[in-house]
Amino acid sequence: MKIAMASDHAAYHLKEHLKTYLTKSGHEVIDFGTHSEESMDYPDTIKLAARAVAKNEAERGIVLCGSGIGASIVANKIRGIRAALCLDEYSAEYSRRHNDANVMVLGGRRTSPEEAEKLVDIWLSTAFEGGRHIRRIEKIHTIEKEECRD
Repeated sequence: MKIAMASDHAAYHLKEHLKTYLTKSGHEVIDFGTHSEESMDYPDTIKLAARAVAKNEAERGIVLCGSGIGASIVANKIRGIRAALCLDEYSAEYSRRHNDANVMVLGGRRTSPEEAEKLVDIWLSTAFEGGRHIRRIEKIHTIEKEECRD
């Protein structure tokens, strides 16, 4: 799977850890930065990874910042993105199963590398259930279209 990744300085080390983990697992990673611990503004990198997913240049995205909250907000501003902050196994599974999340968000200051690997594995391997959830995803798309007209 081709995965777009991005982080801020606070989550740089976790992004690098996951990038290695994903590559060793056979995935292709497109790294949109940041590339150091030097302070930077997370919207600058997160928007690039989210746009790559929205444009189908990557199948999924994984974005990170210190808490995961800011990265979630930025990613969800991109039309077509359903980004989910995954804090535990349940949110990793159900963000895919019920919401068909195409971007996973992790908090670099709140998630250990081992826990992040587990959450990523769950998120990447969980399929969207479809069924009644399709109607809800369609309503999200309708809201996006309405907001773009205003």
